[in-house]
Amino acid sequence: MGKKEKQSSGSRINEAVGKQGKKLKGKEYEKQLKRLHGDLVSLQEWLKKSGHRVVVVFEGRDAAGKGGVIKAITERVSPRVFRVVALPAPSEKEKTQVYMQRYIQHFPSAGEIILFDRSWYNRAGVERVMGFCTEKEYIHFLQVVPLFERMLVDSGVQLIKYWLEINMEEQEKRFRSRVDDPRKIWKLSPLDIESYHRWYDYSKARDAMLTASDIKEAPWYIVPFNDQKRGRLNCISHLLSLIPYEKPDHKKTKLGERVLDNAYDDRASLEGRKFIPEIF
Repeated sequence: MGKKEKQSSGSRINEAVGKQGKKLKGKEYEKQLKRLHGDLVSLQEWLKKSGHRVVVVFEGRDAAGKGGVIKAITERVSPRVFRVVALPAPSEKEKTQVYMQRYIQHFPSAGEIILFDRSWYNRAGVERVMGFCTEKEYIHFLQVVPLFERMLVDSGVQLIKYWLEINMEEQEKRFRSRVDDPRKIWKLSPLDIESYHRWYDYSKARDAMLTASDIKEAPWYIVPFNDQKRGRLNCISHLLSLIPYEKPDHKKTKLGERVLDNAYDDRASLEGRKFIPEIF
């Protein structure tokens, strides 16, 4: 690829991320999210009936919005079908295991969709940049990850990979909001601060990762996420488009009548129990 082509490609990416400058209004966001939640419930019913297995990987820069999009996906569906996996740093025991081992144990059974909030790609990102793995371990990972993922797909698991992309200014804005908000301060770790300082090191690690692992069987999809609301809606819509589910033919549920043969004053029977203070 020539210099002009590289610049053109970079411009297209910046343009795609920058298009989200006009923030989506909350009312429109809630309207569209409600519609997508209905589709996710349909997907859930289809997964249970079909036994289809799905793994979705969410990667991206710190503060890109991975947790937010996962929360938007899962807030109206069953955690028994949509399972979220967000692993902590490996224990001393896990460090002695085969690298993929602690991820494989979370892979889906029939009728499950697993959402990885970061994944085995930690090795190509934070571990690479921060020196938590050796150069040999890093190179080996990039060599074997396409083989590993092809094996996963060949076993019948659908693998979907998302990279959430934000620009430098938006990341700084989100980091600063965490500093000033006591509800978010837990999201700002020393590694987050280091990623803020080493923006281009992470960019290079991202580029090498995408080049090595963007395979036909499990391609990477880039999601512009400067506008989190738009990013969530676009990502959920795209996810639904990739899974060949069918909407179930629901019959309207009827509540029927309560059985009141054994009626008694069940509120009075709670007198003397410990109630919490009604502060609000």
